[in-house]
Amino acid sequence: MKLAVGIDIGGTNIVFGFLDQKGNILYEESLKTKYFCTPDTLVDTLSKKIQAQLDENKDWELVGIGIGAPNGNYFKGTIEHAPNLDWKGIVPLVDLFKKYFDQPIILTNDANAAAIGEMLFGVAKNESDFILVTLGTGLGSGFVSGGQLIYGHDGFAGELGHTIVEVNGRKCGCGRRGCLETYASATGLVRTAQEWIPEDPYSILNRYNSTEISSRVVAEAANEGDQLAQNIFEFTAEKLALGLANAVAITSPSMIVLYGGVSQAGDLLMTPLKKHFENYLQNIFQNKIRLEFSGLEEGNVAVLGAGALVWKSLN
Repeated sequence: MKLAVGIDIGGTNIVFGFLDQKGNILYEESLKTKYFCTPDTLVDTLSKKIQAQLDENKDWELVGIGIGAPNGNYFKGTIEHAPNLDWKGIVPLVDLFKKYFDQPIILTNDANAAAIGEMLFGVAKNESDFILVTLGTGLGSGFVSGGQLIYGHDGFAGELGHTIVEVNGRKCGCGRRGCLETYASATGLVRTAQEWIPEDPYSILNRYNSTEISSRVVAEAANEGDQLAQNIFEFTAEKLALGLANAVAITSPSMIVLYGGVSQAGDLLMTPLKKHFENYLQNIFQNKIRLEFSGLEEGNVAVLGAGALVWKSLN
């Protein structure tokens, strides 16, 4: 049985699993990122766990390893200056894994991996031109054009979260101001809530202290009819719509797929998003582009996306 291994490296958790060419996950395991002070210790631990599964399941044949990671460079096989990892500088992750495995090893950033996962196993299965947007702690994105992921000359193309939607706006972790992810990520939505709550003493959100506010808490308040919470989603959706409309003018996708924590708000996000999106689009693009939520199960996307890198490379 030919299987790929998908590895997703996040700031909190590292998930790896074995999956077949149809996207069926046969084994999955999660580790805490904080336990690995160096990339060498992580690679050693993961390699031993992967080999243990292969030894236990003699009919499994490993065809390759795909890795999704923040600031992952597809061309160089490196993680470069990832803000949410303790490993500083440039980490030659693919080379470290090659000490343990002879099979192909492919690395890209986590949003790019998720885009490949959507193309092979999700709602973008029949699409050759689409954008995948992850709305989590930050805002990640993967751009697919003509059936191929756009990497650019250096491996870092498609950073929609770091396009500027507000001149001299909020300070971003990248060091600039007004980036889309400071408004349209889960962190950005919470930031909006924290700024606005003091202005509305009647909002349900005043029941919570500042550290308890999350995108889920705001969504629950909005569903209870809280006007401030609904306004927060309207504002977030409009900023996201602006960023998406600008991206459309560059790649002309047939579909934009949304995934991640904020997307779980459903119509609270999608209804105002569609309205503002159409308003911001140039008329030649209006009513042509579908906005969809990811069709992949939340818990499986990380492994599916990373493993899909392998199957895509073999097609």
